[in-house]
Amino acid sequence: MNPPIRSLRIASLWNGKSIPEAHHIVIEWVQLPQCIELRIDAPYCGSPAAPEAAPGPTDRLWEHEVVEVFVAGSNDQYTEIELAPSGHHLVLQLAGVRNPVATKLPLRFDAEVLKDRWRGVARIDIGLLPPTPWRVNATAIYGEGALRTYLSMTPLAGPEPDFHQPDRFRPLD
Repeated sequence: MNPPIRSLRIASLWNGKSIPEAHHIVIEWVQLPQCIELRIDAPYCGSPAAPEAAPGPTDRLWEHEVVEVFVAGSNDQYTEIELAPSGHHLVLQLAGVRNPVATKLPLRFDAEVLKDRWRGVARIDIGLLPPTPWRVNATAIYGEGALRTYLSMTPLAGPEPDFHQPDRFRPLD
C-alpha cells in the first residue's frame, strides 16, 4: 500500500501577492510509518551563498537560501524544519512563538541543484513533531539586499515578513 502524499505549494509572497508559476515551490509531504518525508522542488537562486560549514545542521540558516516547513500541534508547540539547496538544514522545536527548546535536531537530508531548480528529500522522525492534529505553513527565503524575497504558502499579517505566526498555519488535510 502506498503512503498518502499531500502537496504544499508556495505560490505567493509572504503577504499573499502572487508570484509567477516558474517561481512556485512544491513540497510533497509523505507520511511513512516512522517519519515524514518532505520532497522539495524549488527554483534555485544561488544567493546568498551557502554557509561555509559542511552540509548538516546549521544555525542561522534563514540568512541563506532556504525552504522552511512549520508544523504546529494541538498545543502551543511547533517544529520548524529549514532546508537549503546546499544540503544544510536545521530542525528546531519551539514552545510558544520564537521560543526554541531544542535545536539542531537530527534529520536525513539530501539535496541537489539541477541548473535553475533544486530538489531535496528530508526525512524527519515523527517523534520530533508536536502532537496531532497538525497545522502547517511552508515558506522560503532567497536573494540579497533589495532582491531579498520572502515567500509563504499562507498569507501572513503585519508590515514585514514574520513566519512565526502559528495562528496562520493551515490544517494538514
